[in-house]
Amino acid sequence: MTLQLHAVEVVENITKKDFINNYYKKQKPVIIKQLIHDWPAYQKWNLDYMKEVAGEKTVPLYDNRPLDAKAKFNSPHQYMKMKDYVDLLKKEPTKYRIFLWNILKEIPSLQKDFTYPDLGITFFKILPTLFFGGENSYTFMHYDIDLANIFHFHFEGKKQCILFDQEQTPYLYKLPNSLMTNRDIDFSNPDFEKFPALKKAKGFVANLEHGDVLYIPEGYWHYMKYITPGFSMSLRSIAKNPKYLAQTFYNFAVMIPVENLMRKTLGQKWLNWKYKKSVENAKQFEEA
Repeated sequence: MTLQLHAVEVVENITKKDFINNYYKKQKPVIIKQLIHDWPAYQKWNLDYMKEVAGEKTVPLYDNRPLDAKAKFNSPHQYMKMKDYVDLLKKEPTKYRIFLWNILKEIPSLQKDFTYPDLGITFFKILPTLFFGGENSYTFMHYDIDLANIFHFHFEGKKQCILFDQEQTPYLYKLPNSLMTNRDIDFSNPDFEKFPALKKAKGFVANLEHGDVLYIPEGYWHYMKYITPGFSMSLRSIAKNPKYLAQTFYNFAVMIPVENLMRKTLGQKWLNWKYKKSVENAKQFEEA
C-alpha cells in the first residue's frame, strides 16, 4: 500500500489571471515549468556557482537525527564552509542540509539573478531563502511557522515533494506544540501497520527539476526529498486566511517560548510525551 497522492498539476507557463483564479483562490498547488527561464539564475545557479560566490561563508547544517531535548527550536547540528559543503554534496550522499539560508543577508549579489514574478500577489521581499540537500536527504513533514504561500524554485538535480493541506492533519501524527509530524514516519515508504491513520490522508506529489517552480498554498504540510544533490529558493507571500494569521502570531508568541521552556525544564520527558501523544491523538482515525 502507498499514500493516497495525486500528481501536482503541471503547466508550462501561466498568466497572472489564470494563477489567481485556478490556483491561488482555490489554494491548489501547481508546478510551473518555464516561469523563470529569463532569470540569470536559470543559467547561472548550480552548486559550482554557489561554491564560487559563497565558498568562504560558514553555513548552518541540519540532519535527520532525533530531536535533542537540550537544543532550542531549529538549532543547527553542524557548521561548515560552503565550499566544503558543496564538495561533500558532490562526493557522497549526506544527510546534511542547509535550511532557511537568507541570501539577502549572506550574499546580496545573488538578488541580481532573480526577480519577483508578477502573479498578482505581494511577496515578502526581505526573506528569500535557500535550501540545499545531498542525495536522498530529506526534511521531515512539516508546515511553515508563518503558514505562508510558498513559491519553491528548484535548481540543479531532482527533488520530490509530498504535500498535504491542513484538513489532513488528524491523519498525520502531528506532534503537540509543534509544526512537525512524528519523525518516525518515513513518508517515502510509510509503515502503515505502525501508523495506520496515514491510510486516510489524501495529498499531492510533485517531482521537480532544474528551473521548475512549485506553488505550495498557505499552511500546507510538505516533505522534501533530494533525489540527487541540489538546492532550491523559496519566496513567500503572507497568508490571507485570518485563522492562519492568528496561528502565526501564536506560533511566535507562545509555541516557540513554550517549546524552549519545556525542553529546558523537562528535557527528554517532554519529547517522549509529544511522540506518545501524537500516536494517541491519531488512534480515533485509525481503521479497525
